Amino acid sequence: MPSLPESAPPEVVLPEIVLPEIVILDERPTHPRDGGRWADPVPDALAVPVAPPVPGEEDLQPRGGAADVAALYGIDLLAEAERAELSGRAGSTALVRLPRVLPGVVDLPWKGLPGTIVLVGVGSGSADDVRRAGLALGRATAGLGTVALSAGEDLTSATLRALAEGFLLSAFRMPRTGRTPAPGRPAADRLVLLGRAGTTAEAGAVLARARAGARATWLTRLLAATPSSTKNPVWLAEVIGGLVRDAPADGGTLTAQVHDETWLRRQGMEALLAVGGGSRTPPRLVVVTWAPRRAGGHVALVGKGITFDTGGISLKPREAMVPMKTDMAGAAAVLAATLGAAELGLPVRVTAVLPLAENAMGGRSYRPGDVVRTFDGTTVEVSNTDAEGRMVLADALGWAVATRGADAVVDLATLTGAAARGLGLGHAALFSGADDLAAELLAAGEAAGERAWRMPLVEDYRAALDSAVADVAHTATDPHVGGGSVVAALFLQRFAGDARWAHLDIAGPARNGKGAHELPKDAPTGHGARLLLRWLEELAG
Repeated sequence: MPSLPESAPPEVVLPEIVLPEIVILDERPTHPRDGGRWADPVPDALAVPVAPPVPGEEDLQPRGGAADVAALYGIDLLAEAERAELSGRAGSTALVRLPRVLPGVVDLPWKGLPGTIVLVGVGSGSADDVRRAGLALGRATAGLGTVALSAGEDLTSATLRALAEGFLLSAFRMPRTGRTPAPGRPAADRLVLLGRAGTTAEAGAVLARARAGARATWLTRLLAATPSSTKNPVWLAEVIGGLVRDAPADGGTLTAQVHDETWLRRQGMEALLAVGGGSRTPPRLVVVTWAPRRAGGHVALVGKGITFDTGGISLKPREAMVPMKTDMAGAAAVLAATLGAAELGLPVRVTAVLPLAENAMGGRSYRPGDVVRTFDGTTVEVSNTDAEGRMVLADALGWAVATRGADAVVDLATLTGAAARGLGLGHAALFSGADDLAAELLAAGEAAGERAWRMPLVEDYRAALDSAVADVAHTATDPHVGGGSVVAALFLQRFAGDARWAHLDIAGPARNGKGAHELPKDAPTGHGARLLLRWLEELAG
């Protein structure tokens, strides 16, 4: 029977990432007749931060330049906030509906002043709360041109970055196909921050890092949200090559190598070939390298890139299969963090290793009971073809450790439902035998608002991977051993050898989909991209 011709990949098209502009004016809001100035054009809305009452009091707490705004408009902002039943908690907002004539202001309607006031709750003022405030401000002002925020002198580097990240992330929209336009209004074009946040150079550097982090999250979401009818391994490899060619790289070189199935076979990557064997579209291994002219270290990032996961012969239920276009979210986050490092010119060498495959069903699918040899020569007994992520990571980790000589190796994967059941949707599961590396990643996640929780590598569970026919089983052979995410991490640790290694299981937070805070509703979250980029920034000092 003649073989089916291999289908050509769809046209490489990815929505352009267009982030709102953010500028800082070191001044308080004043009326033009008093010599004040706005960035051109006059903002459509003026936002004022408000905090909850302090213990023992009932009144909301104005923040930033609230007093200046109250004087500018001649109104009682706190009374307006109470009338709108604003709580002041992080992310709460209220629009103040102003009359066309205000006491002491005679040139309305809005010839020289913004026409709308937005009260924004900033909660405790922590970076997390301010990030949520920035997101809420962006959502509340969607459809406008320019928005100004009266921040006063409350901004620190941490809160400036968090506020900017929140506002930028609010602009994300799910990619859409078809004739009907996406629902909702587009994000505001511009945010003007009225206040002080260090020197101009310092504030500019902070905003540049916020933009790089937001762009990394956007890219991760866009790639993960692309339907698998478009996004097969060949398409994704071509997209990655195009992104690398077009990406800004400050102070170094950014390159991509795409390796096909012939190269994989020569390298002995039978695990990646086995997972991709049932698909009409063959697997790929993509290596993206950021090489700064002066590097203070070298890290390898490995990301699971399953473009769709049917479960293979161990078929998933329909409900579990629906979100599986996002099973390459780990590879997307690793790619985005690497591009972010190049955009910021970080003096850390980064090698991103992206094993791409579609776990489909076909006459060449791998089967339960098969024994597969990995890149480093380890033989693996297969018991569940739906545990494919650890198979492709085994080849990629082994290759990265053997050929790249990195100071640390971190892999990121939507790996196990057990991690999501154990930690819920808010935290990634972090596994590492290196205490210092684990602490660095936990701190980076905390700063980025993408949290992880360290889990144990339980030695007693290692025997559950013993196999009677191969060097190792890839899932537990003892039905009485639970801890599925722990067992998976123990399997991966074997292929990291003696390297400083960490594994982040993002199966829960990568697909939150609730629409809470900065997370878009019914969309991939991009979890892990900002965490990894923050970690690289810290390594760069």
